[in-house]
Order: sequence, then C-alpha cells, then structure tokens
Amino acid sequence: MGSEFVALGLTPILIAAFASMACALPGNFLVLRKQALIGDAISHVVLPGIVVAYLLTGKLSTWPMMIGAAGAAVTSVILIEMIKRLGQIEYGAAMGVVFTAMFAAGVLLLEQSDTSRVHLDVEHALFGNLETLIWLQSDGWASFLRFEDLAQLPPQFVRMFMVLLITSAFTYVFWRPLVLISFDEAYARTIGARATIIGFLLVVLATMAAVAAFDAVGSIIVIAMILCPPATARLLTNDIKTQVLLSLFLALSATLVGYITAGYLPLWLGFSNTLSAAGMIATVSGLLLAISAIYGRHRNRIT
Repeated sequence: MGSEFVALGLTPILIAAFASMACALPGNFLVLRKQALIGDAISHVVLPGIVVAYLLTGKLSTWPMMIGAAGAAVTSVILIEMIKRLGQIEYGAAMGVVFTAMFAAGVLLLEQSDTSRVHLDVEHALFGNLETLIWLQSDGWASFLRFEDLAQLPPQFVRMFMVLLITSAFTYVFWRPLVLISFDEAYARTIGARATIIGFLLVVLATMAAVAAFDAVGSIIVIAMILCPPATARLLTNDIKTQVLLSLFLALSATLVGYITAGYLPLWLGFSNTLSAAGMIATVSGLLLAISAIYGRHRNRIT
C-alpha cells in the first residue's frame, strides 16, 4: 500500500502543494496592496504566451514557457496603455478588456492548433495535468534515498520545489520592504525603500510561480491560490507574520483535502469516475474563504 501511494499519489499531492504555497506567498502582499486582480490577470496573460512558445518550439519546456509568458505580459501592458490613452477609459476597464481578450486568443490558438503530440488543450490550460504526474519508477519510500530513482521524478516536481524555494527566499530577504509597501507605500518611499522596484519584483515573482505551475495545475489553481489563502488568513488575524504562515497552512490544507476528495469521495459514493483534482483544490480553497468571511474574527474587512 505504501509503495502504491508513493508511486501514484504522493508526487501529485506534493507538486500541487508546492504550487499552492508558491502562489500564496506573493499573494499575501498582492492582497494587502489591493492588487489581487493581478493574480487573475497573470493567469489570463500566461496562456497565449505559452501556446505561442509551444507553437514556435514544438515542445513544452521551462525557458520557452517563461519567455513566452514574459512576451505576453509586455504585450498586455502595451495594449492596456494604448486602449487607456486612445479610448480615454479607466485603467481597470482597459485591463479587463486586454486580459479577457488575450485569454480568449489563447483558447482559440489551442483549439485551432495541432497540439495532439503533447497534452496541451483547453482542459489542460484550465485544470492542468496533475493526475498524470506519477512516479512509476518508485518502489516505496526507499526511492527517496536512491539517486537513480530521484532522477525519474516528474520534472514538475523539481520545478515547483525550486520556485517555492525562490519565493520563500525572496519573502525572507525582502520581508521589511514588502511589509512597508503593502501597508504604507508613501512612507516606504520617504525612508528610502525602493517601492517601485520591490513592487515590480513582487509581480515578477507571482508571474514566475504562475508560469511554473501552469503545466501541472493549470490556471484555476493559480487564480485560487494567489487570492484565497491570503484573503482567508487576512480575515482571521491582524498580524502579518501570522497571516503569511496561516496562508501557507491553508494552501497546504486545501491541497490535501481537495486532492483526496477529488480522488476518493466519488468512489466512496459509488460513482465510477473521479473529479478534477485541481478543480476540487480550488473549490476547497474557496469554501475556506467563504467560511472565514462568515465566521472570521475580522470578517468586517470584506466591506
């Protein structure tokens, strides 16, 4: 039983957990800065960039995906400024138009392109590929002690673990300026904090986590985890350190409960088909936010 769990269940759970926590970390500061919409925007912009990168290279690999996403982000910024200036409309409206249009363009590219050689389609873009990220070469917990077995881990495992380490290191090193620009950016500027640069790096960090997570968990978890665990934690505590740690715990809890529920609850109820793990993880995260909005100590903040 242990060998089967390690081979078929452990790596998807860990990859989802790494992705959830890597998205939740920068999400805390985006929520405090009232920039939570950026999480949704990133997930929309990432899709057409990744699809174009795949069409140009013929394969899904980290650097083409990162470059494609970065190119899409630059394009979106240019389009937003053009629409805002030429159309004389509010920035939020221009942002909504561009992000929606770019996501729709990405979906159309997926539908019209030959992506049969790899698992890249609309369902994959939304819900990822989590259930297939198994470790068949494993023969139990002892495989973690053998380098030849570790080399056979799904590439998403190493990628998401490294991204989680980078986001954790960034948060630790730049903790003070991140807190300052999140609560009082004007004061941060007066004492010499590079608020603009730190804010930009924060968005870059969230983008990196979104791009790295896209192949494994899709855009649904990226949106949910950048927003839901930090917002839930914000409704439960006033202390920023407690909020960040609590958001990580909530992201991990939503991952475990969501994955187990998606895989086993339908079978326990007598159904033959399981549910989408990524979709259920996002649903559990949303339910936790709803509960905290009703019963949380600081639920008045939603007003």
